[in-house]
Amino acid sequence: MSDDTVQETRVCVLLFAAYRELLGASRLELSVPYGATLQDVYRALEVREPRLAQLRDSTTFALNREVAPPGSAVREGDEIALLQPVSGGET
Repeated sequence: MSDDTVQETRVCVLLFAAYRELLGASRLELSVPYGATLQDVYRALEVREPRLAQLRDSTTFALNREVAPPGSAVREGDEIALLQPVSGGET
């Protein structure tokens, strides 16, 4: 392996609600470049399903079961969940 080889990181993405409907799965294994962020993972999913772009601004990320900002780095074996805001109820 040369120094020019890009290393990849494998992550598990859990999909709920509209994400599951658009991607047709509740869980995906995904390879992203070493040093990728949650936002990079989302962009990789948008390549598979461009309609995800309409949900990007309302997406909340969970990294290993804790809410995390989009700029958080992912590591080998991380579990990422894409969450939508919950609506409903009365105030």
